[in-house]
Amino acid sequence: MHPLVQLLRSQIERTDLSSLSLHEHVALINDLRAVLHEISPFASEPVDLVRWVLADQVQGNAYNPNVVAPPEMELLRLSIDADGFTQPLVANQEDDHLEVIDGFHRHRVGKEYPAIQERLHGYLPVVQIRSDRVDTGDRMASTIRHNRARGKHTVVAMQDIVVELRRRNWSNEKIGKQLGMEEDEVLRLCQMTGLAELFADDDFSASWDIDDLSVSDEEALAEVAALTEGV
Repeated sequence: MHPLVQLLRSQIERTDLSSLSLHEHVALINDLRAVLHEISPFASEPVDLVRWVLADQVQGNAYNPNVVAPPEMELLRLSIDADGFTQPLVANQEDDHLEVIDGFHRHRVGKEYPAIQERLHGYLPVVQIRSDRVDTGDRMASTIRHNRARGKHTVVAMQDIVVELRRRNWSNEKIGKQLGMEEDEVLRLCQMTGLAELFADDDFSASWDIDDLSVSDEEALAEVAALTEGV
């Protein structure tokens, strides 16, 4: 063991931590981790600093296209109940709260299930997104990348996000690059919104018809049709 670690451990053992309240104890742990993070060779990686944050200071976002069905939600609860939190939430600091970028449903489990909430003393494990990725468009893109890496997102919510990014003057090329999508996939999502002005000026205009659709495309159109039926 490094002498510095031995010294720190000795100092901690001589400190009466029993005099601290729970919140003071958690704050001390977070501060110690922050000090180690400052000297870490992995300081540029968000996961290098996991902090415990009061659950009421963490809020979901309004654009997450990842929808979890009740059976999967229950499985997530069982997993966290049996195995504990093995993945922190990814969040961004807003004015007076942290907004979830990834881990929306883990955040719900930590807040909504009394036994888990009690075990966590009302806290949630959180890492913060890199400071250069805090623009709303960047945060939305980060959420999509996390979801798509797991193969979980809904087409209709994806449409809404693409529309929002286009309105923020993101090109199809930039959207595709940041969301891990092909440019024609971005264009199709724009076309399915029915908002022609979003892509009217694009140089890219590859045509497509139902015979060219993949299974995932057909499922996407079926989902859109079902949700818009009777509208």
